[in-house]
Amino acid sequence: MGIVARLGFRPLGPLNRRRLRNFRRNRRGFWSFWIFLVLFVVSLGAEFVANDRPILVSYQGRLYAPVLFDYPDTEFGGFLPTPANYRDQITRETIDAEGWAIWPPIRFSYDTINFNLDRPAPAPPSAENWLGTDDQGRDVLARLIYGFRLSVLFGLGLTIASSVIGVIAGAIQGYFGGITDLIFQRLIEIWAGLPQLYVLLILSALFEPTVWLLLGLLTLFSWTGLVGLVRAEFLRTRNFDYVRAARADGGGGYRHHAPPYSAQCHGLDPHLPALHPVGRDHRADLARLPGAGSAGGLSLAG
Repeated sequence: MGIVARLGFRPLGPLNRRRLRNFRRNRRGFWSFWIFLVLFVVSLGAEFVANDRPILVSYQGRLYAPVLFDYPDTEFGGFLPTPANYRDQITRETIDAEGWAIWPPIRFSYDTINFNLDRPAPAPPSAENWLGTDDQGRDVLARLIYGFRLSVLFGLGLTIASSVIGVIAGAIQGYFGGITDLIFQRLIEIWAGLPQLYVLLILSALFEPTVWLLLGLLTLFSWTGLVGLVRAEFLRTRNFDYVRAARADGGGGYRHHAPPYSAQCHGLDPHLPALHPVGRDHRADLARLPGAGSAGGLSLAG
């Protein structure tokens, strides 16, 4: 507990500890989480697991990192200024003759075509292609690793982007209310009524389809799902008794509002009406309370 406090992390409360215990009891979900986490961490370094370039090359006493940098063919005894093809037999023999190379476990990238198949593609699993190849001769396992990373990162990016936009929009509606809330609601209803599929098809025809384009298009239509929840929470909070009391007492915004439970930090009765609002007339009194300068939730800002 002391180490957690020194690191700046708050210890889990009773409710969260109970949730964690329940999650651990669900052995299928618990181990599935760890398996997924291990696979995701491994996929983040996909270039070091599945690649058609060596991780490290020693040639004529010099070290190279082809997995990170491009080197011309002339660096390894060739005569072309183009990037070296490390799967070429002559290049490999040249490196092996005057040095060494450390290869990833899977010597194929997601777009590497295996031209040395002993049968037509798609080929079955073999010692070279552990899960076989697709109809174009590309390694299936390498494509799975890169595709898994792309899918997870795409989902995380979409969730974060849509959540940020949704929370901001909902907070603006709930905070200001009135005509601002009304205008936002009508705009969101119009935006949500747009045919998402048709818009995606039209924009995909106008622009070159990329991951970033798809992420932006999906974000445009996915942020509205969180707006209603955040808006309702802000509208509910702004009508609490202690917020209304703080406004009536001269508080100019949410930063002047102290929820009733904040008084418990000082061992005081949270039901005392004089302690609920933190307005301009009560700052001097609150400043004299023990530990008032460091209490979480009591704001004395102007």
